[in-house]
Amino acid sequence: QVQLVESGGGLVQPGGSLRLSCEASGSIFTINTMDWYRQAPGKERELVAFITSGGNTAYADSVKGRFTISRDSAKNTVDLQMNSLKPEDTAVYYCKIDFGWAGTYWGQGTQVTVSS
Repeated sequence: QVQLVESGGGLVQPGGSLRLSCEASGSIFTINTMDWYRQAPGKERELVAFITSGGNTAYADSVKGRFTISRDSAKNTVDLQMNSLKPEDTAVYYCKIDFGWAGTYWGQGTQVTVSS
């Protein structure tokens, strides 16, 4: 059994920064790709960024140059540094981790609100 716990969401003014973190615990043998998704009210969940086991990254066009995804394999964590935040970044953010044969798990979600 694996658990994912997210932290770091909150309210921030436009132009501000937040750092989200997702920590995996439990029976972990391997971790492949680690993703961050988001879902705004009335919209579908969308992929924001991912990082492979080899450290390769990719980003949605809407966040390129502002967001940075990183992982710490020793701590089983994946972070999302979000800078120059805009009101349209407001959403619930979810991490998703591929544990190989153990399956894919989602975090519970953390609210990010960008507003003045």
